[in-house]
Amino acid sequence: MIRRLALAPLLCLIAAPAFAHEERCAAVAASVDDAGFSDSVTVTCTDSHATLTSDTYPDHDMMTGISGTNEQIPVPAQYAAPIILAPQFSGTPLTRDAALGVAVNGVPIYDYTGGGEMNVADLAHHQAQHDTLQTGQLDLCGGHAGRGDDYHYHVTPTCMIDQMENAGPDAIIGWAFDGYPIYGDVNPDGTAISADALDVCNGQADATFGYRYHTSSDAPYIVQCLMGVVENFDQLPRVRPLTAAGGGGGTEPGRPPRGGVENLVFTQNDDGSRSMDYTYQGQDYYIRYAPSGSANCYDYTTSTVTNGGTIMEGEFCR
Repeated sequence: MIRRLALAPLLCLIAAPAFAHEERCAAVAASVDDAGFSDSVTVTCTDSHATLTSDTYPDHDMMTGISGTNEQIPVPAQYAAPIILAPQFSGTPLTRDAALGVAVNGVPIYDYTGGGEMNVADLAHHQAQHDTLQTGQLDLCGGHAGRGDDYHYHVTPTCMIDQMENAGPDAIIGWAFDGYPIYGDVNPDGTAISADALDVCNGQADATFGYRYHTSSDAPYIVQCLMGVVENFDQLPRVRPLTAAGGGGGTEPGRPPRGGVENLVFTQNDDGSRSMDYTYQGQDYYIRYAPSGSANCYDYTTSTVTNGGTIMEGEFCR
């Protein structure tokens, strides 16, 4: 669903500098290559878009530090993120209940809310009750597994930034779907961002790209809406959720247990199997899964808070 809000202070049009499609494509590709992620992220370009293709599964720690778990786990998912090569600034914010962009390591970037709670009418007001950081839903790297068992970021991707070969204030850490780059907490020249410089989407004018987004230590932490024109906004990619092999339902997202879980540990083994173990009110729970042998399918054994500790088994596929 497309949501729009026209805000009077944003109606001045930011004119993008002349930037040929080929140059913009090269800039997107260079942002991935310079960061050192070209082995896991492929960039291809058409006349209109640069597409970053990945499995959304980063090579850094995941899930550590989560207390408000939704009892979802990260499963690789093929993802093709389209970045507009000739962006047009509109000043009319767009938001949706899915990714708004992609990091240079191929992991999708969401706003800070966890379940599509962001509404254009509330963009200027922090929604603490839906803040994934404040409610303990995020790991120490700024991400978690969402409703489709897909890993993505909701705040600054700190672990990815630590891995970047070109880490620094002038390094692009991602791209929004409207075609504008995303930078860190300071300006590309290293200077601090002045108070109130960022607009409601966490962006500001840029001499090179016309406009740019930033992360921030305070809410909204990262891109929370898009300021560029995006045709077919409601058709932007979503990660395909897992479904039961042979048909039927899929894995169902849980709800963060009241008071939170403790000692959550996510383990990855050399044979491809993975597990997430945690404790709630003195009881141990777990989710274990491993490749089943069929393409993009996994065998699950779970005992979750959501299901009252009942042991459940099944094969689920993308």
